[in-house]
Amino acid sequence: MFDRLFGGASKISSINPREAWERVSQKDSNAVLIDVREPWEYNSGHAKGAKNIPLSQLGRRLAEVPKNREILLICQSGNRSVSAAHFLQKQGLTQVVNVSGGTTVWRMRGLPLDGKTR
Repeated sequence: MFDRLFGGASKISSINPREAWERVSQKDSNAVLIDVREPWEYNSGHAKGAKNIPLSQLGRRLAEVPKNREILLICQSGNRSVSAAHFLQKQGLTQVVNVSGGTTVWRMRGLPLDGKTR
């Protein structure tokens, strides 16, 4: 009821890292993977093919987020990516999905990485 009265946030869809990799690695994929961690985190190893747009810069770099594609958002654990998803929804993007567990679970599952992998 509170959300209805005061305009609570829309529900954010979530998928696990394996599902995210399956979506972005398909030949005819419409999905784009955006890592919202800071550059130093991203450079230490990130999901293969992920573009880095830090949450702290998302507002001023909004033009870099495709409007006509599915946007998969990933961070370290899934918290910042949920915040980014809410922000993008408020900007009118409707195909926004959180990658639950983030890069931590991506690594644990042995999914492909780019950058330093320690």
